[in-house]
Amino acid sequence: MTISKVHVIGAGLSGLCAAVALSKAGVAVEVSEAAAQAGGRCRSYFDPQLGATIDNGNHFVFSGNQAVKRYLAEIGSLDLLVGPEHADYPFLDLTTGERWTLRPNDGPIAWWVGSKARRVPGTRVKDYLALINLLRAKPGDRVCDLIPTTGPLWTRLIEPMLVGALNTEAASCSALLAAAVMRETLARGGHAYKPRSAKPTLGAAFVDPALTHLERHGAAVRFGRRLRGLAFEDGRVRTLHFADGDVAVAADHAVVLAVPAWVALDLVPQLTAPVVHSSIVNCHFERPGPKDAPLMQGVLHGVAQWVFGFTDRISTTTSGADAIIDTDRTELATALWADVVRAYALPADAPMPAWQIVKEKRATFAATPEQDALRPPAATAWRNLILAGDWTQTGLPATIEGSLRSGYKAAGLALAAPPVV
Repeated sequence: MTISKVHVIGAGLSGLCAAVALSKAGVAVEVSEAAAQAGGRCRSYFDPQLGATIDNGNHFVFSGNQAVKRYLAEIGSLDLLVGPEHADYPFLDLTTGERWTLRPNDGPIAWWVGSKARRVPGTRVKDYLALINLLRAKPGDRVCDLIPTTGPLWTRLIEPMLVGALNTEAASCSALLAAAVMRETLARGGHAYKPRSAKPTLGAAFVDPALTHLERHGAAVRFGRRLRGLAFEDGRVRTLHFADGDVAVAADHAVVLAVPAWVALDLVPQLTAPVVHSSIVNCHFERPGPKDAPLMQGVLHGVAQWVFGFTDRISTTTSGADAIIDTDRTELATALWADVVRAYALPADAPMPAWQIVKEKRATFAATPEQDALRPPAATAWRNLILAGDWTQTGLPATIEGSLRSGYKAAGLALAAPPVV
């Protein structure tokens, strides 16, 4: 007897990924999502203030993200990832007005650090060699324990890169997680970290095709269905207590719990999971990016950290945004528009277009050594219960790639789980 059905609780990216993989393997799948729509923190919605469909945040991925490519290929939307031909990253320092572009070469041998025209201004080759220390990170190490956190390489590249990837103050971040980011980007060559964005929206690329795939494979997806509790017996989940009634979990069924960490802590006894989270602020402006605008531009010493030039809007992202998350929305949008004006060299009196601020107070777990140590594995003490989510122990920070890897991991464990005899 093999596992015949899997109950997937949560239709964020990790839950969708697990459901897609399981349905592809021929297992019956039922997805239950508490919200009225799928996608979790990577969702798209129609905003009446802008009169357009927008993403809740500017989630971008890298060209070398293997789980992203596998998932999008399986749901038939890999062609909806777009981005530049090379890993070119333009920056603007608002304090000095200086502009430069980081231009790594595509191959794994990083000869670009020897070129003043390609590397960060003011840096030397030996500055980059110091980053090797980060790859020797041990549990409990912070970034500041292993590499210098001053100087142009830090302020102009490593700090903004780590804040963007880990959504936490860079110097105090887990060195293990920072090293994981380095291994998948700078250490692999520019071909692995070309920025990629979903076109036209996250929903169109990551969510809607997955729902279509699940429907085509006979999976049931139910929205507005909140899980209130789990009943355990004899080392397994026996009953799912939904708001609309109880569901018995048969002996040949498994459960993939793909919900936020704070929800999982309420549902699973004696579970450890991150309890401190960091925020992200995104702003969308109803004005197309300039025709020659890069997909994304780094901004130093501003309220915005990254500016995105889309064909239908300009957007900004500020990660690790706890210091500004409670700022008045109009005040915040005004400050962000001022950064956009300077980033794109618009007229100083360019009127601020219609805008929308999206605040995510618990966007990701805080990527400190302490919180990373609380991340649980996908397997649990209960034979038929498996965890999924970017907050589980994926080896990566809370990213789309990490979320999808957790979904594939959960699906693999469910398929391999022996049924209860």
